[in-house]
Amino acid sequence: MIKEFLKRNKSLHRRVKLYKRRQRIIRDQPRWDLVLKGSLNQWQNALKAAQTGSKILVATSVGGEIHSITLESLLAVGLTLRGAQVHILLCDGILPACFWCDVSFYPKQDLFVNHGPKRDLCNDCFPLADRIYKPLGLTIHRYSHFLTQTDYQQAKEIASSLTIAEIEKYTLNGVAVGEHALAGALRFYARASLEGEPNAEPILKRYFQAAILTTWATRRLLQTVKVDCAVFNHGIYVPQGLTGEVARQEGVRVVNWNPAYRKQCFIFSHHQTYHHQLMWEPVSNWETIPWTSQMEQKLMDYLKSRWQGTQDWIWFHESPQFDLTKITDAVGVDFSRPCIGLLTNVMWDAQLHYPVNAFPNMLEWVLTTIRYFAKRPELQLLIRIHPAEIRGTLRSRQPLFEEIRQVFPTLPPNVFVIPPESPVSTYAAILQCNAALIYGTKMGVELTSMGIPVIVAGEAWIRNKGITMDASSVEEYVQYLDQLPLGDGLPEAIIKRARKYAYHFFFRRMIPLEMTTEASNPSEFKLQVSDVNELIPGKSKGLDVICDGILTGTEFIYTN
Repeated sequence: MIKEFLKRNKSLHRRVKLYKRRQRIIRDQPRWDLVLKGSLNQWQNALKAAQTGSKILVATSVGGEIHSITLESLLAVGLTLRGAQVHILLCDGILPACFWCDVSFYPKQDLFVNHGPKRDLCNDCFPLADRIYKPLGLTIHRYSHFLTQTDYQQAKEIASSLTIAEIEKYTLNGVAVGEHALAGALRFYARASLEGEPNAEPILKRYFQAAILTTWATRRLLQTVKVDCAVFNHGIYVPQGLTGEVARQEGVRVVNWNPAYRKQCFIFSHHQTYHHQLMWEPVSNWETIPWTSQMEQKLMDYLKSRWQGTQDWIWFHESPQFDLTKITDAVGVDFSRPCIGLLTNVMWDAQLHYPVNAFPNMLEWVLTTIRYFAKRPELQLLIRIHPAEIRGTLRSRQPLFEEIRQVFPTLPPNVFVIPPESPVSTYAAILQCNAALIYGTKMGVELTSMGIPVIVAGEAWIRNKGITMDASSVEEYVQYLDQLPLGDGLPEAIIKRARKYAYHFFFRRMIPLEMTTEASNPSEFKLQVSDVNELIPGKSKGLDVICDGILTGTEFIYTN
């Protein structure tokens, strides 16, 4: 009842959300002042020893984001204890927009159009990060230190002179500021397109100005402080996407990270965002690993646990429905007839340029596939819309089912949809299918391990592994569809290869950091460190692997 009341009263809902976020930050923030309390001399000695070490830039930028400040302050301490001279980069409230902003905080968009985050979100961002980092005694760089009033004015003038279409393609000295600005604005709206949004242009221009300012500030910092490596969260959107592009241009190694699916685990990638890097990771990293029955059992046990998310801190259903009779009754599909599964992603998520995609976007892929199956009445198409549309970090404001209905008010009789709110278990339903079609979901890693053939049309991580049918054009995709239904599942040799990659993906690329734990909000994490000696070399293998990778460029692979 309270939730419904808040949904109707959006301004009050906004204030409640801001209050809850602030309380979570206060409750779950890292307290390095307390951790260092009994080890101040040891820490001061570590800082002194690190003065001649490799220079590492921890570019947290958006310090109010609890994931970033938690993990990156941990890295700052771990790297210092391993002899690195750590520098911190923070936005001090000068960006006109950033990835911490989203439309749910601004039901009256005019507020964001006119003032950006300065009047609210910025108040909880830089002061928090400064308070967390300050006890460590590290060098903290602020964005404003590298910008002038002329820069702000010039960024505004450039934005004012361009149309939306011109901004999307705009580059600044080779940096795709327009693409990152667009990605930032799409994330703000939780949409894959700005069409129909009355304030799209001024809000995109805010992100565009922020992208330009980030580019200038980062370049000047990197030309002033010659760092060996820059580390920061995910590497996309504004400002992180620009930080990465400028660092690469300046010859600085880039390391990106993100929370992994498994509890207490994180994915790190060299050079670029893991969205890209995992697609192109050399198969030599995993295809020759010795394979044992124990590894296979460990993998299969974990994959089974994912049906209910018991070992993960990212999952989407509390009580999934596994009963096939009930699924059939709810969806209308007949599993006794040939059925092909289609698994979607959230439409707005990471709308970046991927050169090998067969389609310009996910919606085009879905619509093309429905049209194709309308001409194949002997097959059924079962579309599972990603539950994260309504249960993810940002609820999608462009539901895929509504987009489908605009083109197909009545679906072909052999096409069935499991909507995002449905409790139907994706695993239970798709394992009844002859094959699965995916765009970018990591489900391709799991399904191939279970013997289900997968056709990839987008930027999925299972791509380029010699396991799936990877389409790079619409024509190639249709050629794969023409082969449906396939024979009796994947050959044993391919299943074994798929399981090796899945093991590599879930147990070697997802690196455990046992000093992290679930925060008060289960989708967030916090630190459980009481003494700095828990972070010295040799105490945590995961932290050792990560710090070695940052300091020396070794692969972020956790081996037993």
